Parts: sequence; C-alpha cells; structure tokens
Amino acid sequence: MKASEVRQKYINFFKASLRKHTEISPAPLVLEDDPTTLFTSSGMQPLVPYLMGESYKDEGGKVVKRLVDSQPSIRLGDIEEVGDNRHTTFFEMLGNWSLGDYFKKEQISWFFEFLTDDKEGLGLDPNNLYISVFAGDEHVRVSGKVTQSLGPDVESMSIWSGLFRDKGIDAKTANIGNKKPDIKNGRIFYYGAEKNWWSRTGTPSQMPVGEIGGPDSEVFYDFGEKYKFHEKSEWKDEPCHPNCDCGRFLEIGNSVFMQFQKVGEDTFEELPNKNVDFGGGLERTTAATEKTPDVFRTDLYNKVIEAVEKTTGEEYAGKEKYGFMELMRIIADHMKASVFLISEGVFPSNKMQGYLLRRLLRRSMVKMQKLKGDVTSTIGDLSYIEIADAVIETYKDSYLDLSSKRDLILKVIKEERDKFGVTLQKGLKIIKDYKGDQLNELNAFDLYQSYGFPYEVTQEIFSEKGKILDKNKFDEAFKRHQDLSRKLSAGVFKGGLADHSPEVVRLHTATHLLLASLRKILGEHVVQKGQNITKDRSRFDFPNPEKLTDEQLKEVEDMVNKVISEKLPVNFEVLPKEEALKTGAIHAFNEKYADTVKVYYLGENLNEAFSREFCGGPHVANTGKIGRVKIEKQEKIGAGLLRIYLVLKNN
Repeated sequence: MKASEVRQKYINFFKASLRKHTEISPAPLVLEDDPTTLFTSSGMQPLVPYLMGESYKDEGGKVVKRLVDSQPSIRLGDIEEVGDNRHTTFFEMLGNWSLGDYFKKEQISWFFEFLTDDKEGLGLDPNNLYISVFAGDEHVRVSGKVTQSLGPDVESMSIWSGLFRDKGIDAKTANIGNKKPDIKNGRIFYYGAEKNWWSRTGTPSQMPVGEIGGPDSEVFYDFGEKYKFHEKSEWKDEPCHPNCDCGRFLEIGNSVFMQFQKVGEDTFEELPNKNVDFGGGLERTTAATEKTPDVFRTDLYNKVIEAVEKTTGEEYAGKEKYGFMELMRIIADHMKASVFLISEGVFPSNKMQGYLLRRLLRRSMVKMQKLKGDVTSTIGDLSYIEIADAVIETYKDSYLDLSSKRDLILKVIKEERDKFGVTLQKGLKIIKDYKGDQLNELNAFDLYQSYGFPYEVTQEIFSEKGKILDKNKFDEAFKRHQDLSRKLSAGVFKGGLADHSPEVVRLHTATHLLLASLRKILGEHVVQKGQNITKDRSRFDFPNPEKLTDEQLKEVEDMVNKVISEKLPVNFEVLPKEEALKTGAIHAFNEKYADTVKVYYLGENLNEAFSREFCGGPHVANTGKIGRVKIEKQEKIGAGLLRIYLVLKNN
C-alpha cells in the first residue's frame, strides 16, 4: 500500500460510526505556545492538558473524548541511530486517543482489527504480529487504599491472547519466570519500564513530580528469519525476540495506557480519568503492508533515495556491506527533516532549533561527500538542492504539501551549503597545521564537534602525519558528548511546563504580565519572539526598533508589580481556535495551532482581562502569588530585536 492509503484508512477506521473519533488538525513541528520543548516529538505532546483532565472541545464547542489524527514529528535525541532500516528523525505519527472514555479492551481490540481486517484495515497476517506488555516495576509504589508495587500488565496480556485465539493462533507468553525472551517460546513478551513504560520524560524513575505516564503495549511485525542479521558479533547467537534489534522485527504501534501521575520520589497515583494514547509510525506501518523491513523502500522515501542515487552515481540496492545504504539513508532522512523544519520557519543558527537544523544539514553534507568518495573536496554542487526538491515532490499531493515554500527552502539550504563549504576548508587547514602531540583523539573529536569532520576523515589525514588514532578513545569522548546532549535536551523540557517548581510557575505568569505591559507602553507590535524560563530568571525576546529608555523600563516594571499587588485571579478557557482568536488573545501570527487552544487570562473575566494569551500553562492561582519582580537588564540581540531578563525579588 502507498503511505497515503495507509494514512487515510487509519483515519477512516477510527472515524467510522462504530468508533466515532473526531479528526483533529496536526500541531506544528515547533509549538508556539510551548517554549519549553524544541520540537513536537509525538502526537500526544500537544494534548497533555486534556490527558490530565481538561475538556477538549471541537470547533463547534462540543466536548469530545475520542480523537484521531496524523501528526508530523521530529526526534533528534538518538540521531546517531539513523542509518539502519527503521530509525528516522522526521516521521508521521498516526494517533488515536481516549480522554477518560474507553480503555484497554477497546483500544487493543480495535487496533488488532485495523491491522488484520481485509476491508476496513490493512489485511496483515496475524501470524506475523508479536506483542510486548509491561512487566511491572517493584520500585514504583501506587498509593490508594493500600499502597502497593506496580505489577505486570496481566490484563493487556489476556486481551491479546484472546484476540489471537479467535484467529486460531495460540499466543503464549514467551518469557514467564526466568525464561529468556525467545520467539520459539511464544508470541507475547513481558519487558520492563525501559521498553514498556511511556511518558514524555522516560521511565518512572526519570519522571519529574507532576508528570503523567503509564504502561504500554507494543505491536511488532515479523518479516521472517531471512531478515535476521547482527552487526555486533556478541549478539549473533542470542535468541530472536521483538526487541532484539536484529532487523527482523519492526515496531508498528504502541498503545499507552496513560493512567498514573507521579506524586513523590517513587510514588504514583491513578488519574481520575484513565486515558489511551496510541501512536503508530506511518513509515513503519507502510513498510509492513509492503512486506519490506526497510522504511526507505516505501513511497515516502523512493523519490528521495532516487535523487541521492542520481547525484552520486551509486545504487542503493546491494551496497549494505560497504555502508552505502547507511549513508544514503542518513542523507535522505536528514534532508527530509531539514526541509520540513525550514518550511515552519526554523533557520540554521548556533542556538536551539536552529542549531539542530544546522547539524542535520551539515551531517547530511558530510555523508554526501563521503558517499562520493572525497570528503575533503569543496561542497559546491547542487546535490542537496535536488534531494530537497525530491522531498517536496513526495508530499505535493498530501496535507503536508510544501510547494508554496519551495523557493525559501532551497534558498536556505543553498546558503547553509555555501557557509559549510567555507567552514570545512577552515577545519582542513587546522588539521594540516597539527603537529606531534596535537594528533590525538580529543582533538579528533573537537574537529567532529566543531567542523563536522567524521572520525574516518580525521584518521586518514592524521595517518599521513604518522599518527594512528584509537577509535575506542574517540568513542569515549563521543559518548560523554552524547550523554551531556541528552541531559541538556531533558533540561530544556524540564525547565518549562514539566517543571512545576514554584519559581518557574511564578515567573511564567509574570512573563504574561511583562508582555502585556510592554504592549500597553510600547505598542501592539510587541510579540514574543523567544522565551526561556528557569528557576533563576525569565528571558523574553521581542521586536522593537530601539532599546527602552530607563524611564520606559521603570514604567514597565512598575506596571507589572502593580498588577501583582492587585491579586488578580488567573483563569483559562479551552476554546475552538477561531473563537479564541476573536477574544483578542495574544498569539503567534502566521503560525499553526491545534483546532482547540487554551487561553489564559489575568482578571475577573476574559473580556476585561489585563492579559489574554494562548498558552499551555502552568500558572499561579492569582497574581499576588508571584511576589515582586525586577527587570534585571535588557540587551539588543539583533536588528530590531530586544531581550529582557526578569527576576523574582526576595523581599
């Protein structure tokens, strides 16, 4: 099946009268009302307030509890895994949700029906489906009438077993007791929290207090014994199972049973309303229908891979043992992700989203040079433009049509290509100037980090100077960098909506007051262009032709503190987007929003509020809880762009 057919079948299946889901519009890749996370990384991310109990209203204002969509997503946390047959940084996530409505029995049964039904569904052979469920976690305590450890998800296991039995398949649990996971022993597998627990921030122990999560159940498609391979020799003789990463199995869907909220260091409470959060990768699901374990052989990548083949003169098929397929996959994936990010207004820079876009583009360019056999040549041809064009062509007849932004996309890629060409030559000059003890693994890694030089390139040049690098030492430096990057990425998330510390909540609400005060004093051209909140300060970026005078800064600060002293109530309303726009609430212009948005307002009622703004929270109950604030400093950070730092005063 083509991906467009899989996508539409999924939407239609859950919208059908028996299941009655409401289709919602996808959120943008960069959420304008959530400054705390770099990208939309899953379909559930924009829906967190509703999974925590708020009512979701459709465009007509009616509360709905069943939702379905296809959500474009970006995940860069494990960028180094791209290159195999299934990992991508950009993907579409098919999703359906129950907001306090149906739960495990309905979700598992419906998804199984969608996968196996010949008419409404995909018609997959159930003999090729394998299941994982949560094994429990003795360190997680669930409070209630009796506080007890969180046990295995026997209910999900039992539902799956019955569904397979109805198809004439004996679906035994494969790893009860001390058995190693092995498909020879059964079809349903228990795994721990690392594999079968889902929250935005990881396992139960990694979750901050206030975060929600729950056990999940994944479905894997088995492509057969001939697709089993292991690059790591120590795994060759290990038994095969859905999570063995041998290449034989592909995860195609994950039903998360969002039923717990963390309330203490190792303590959870059940949510008043249990929710279902399903996510299934369109690319992987399409691959299953085409009986290929390689997502890069589906129609979502065919044209892009063909463009890579054309511009390099190499073939994708049959080159895997030489690494050609891996290189082509990285190039195709990174260019696709870059095209979509640029289409949503992200441009290469050294900070935040722009930094990650730059990394994607430059990494794909280095891989292209390597594929062509000359990584030290000047980057100056049009290969990247042709590949980007192929991405645009792939999606031209879908809801993700990028045709209107083609000129911008190609212009940005060309400019970054030219800049990187200059940087690459600078790096080469540095390498050639290295002498003696400078030819070491740490400098090799610095060259990788600063100039995008792959290890193989540096080693080749170093060897000409008589130095053989120790790959293990290079890998150690790289791993330390990866660990730090992941911690920093987690910090970006925890520093915002997931961080419910009193200081962050107070500063978040104070920043609403700051924006409203700036608009009242300077004019309505003032809008949020950037924001970052930590426990120590709120950093707020906005456009203005010149820096504020000392008098203007004092006037803004005094206005914010005056509203704080009035102890105005802080409320919100969940409204259909069009209705929310009519309230005059501040929002990011020319940006996409979900069909339903949350409008926070500071005052007795929405119409007469001091501040009205699209936002995801969290906030204090009334402005008096903020305490006094002080504008610590202002900076000019660009042409017509200012930055203000707001801090809480101790007294």
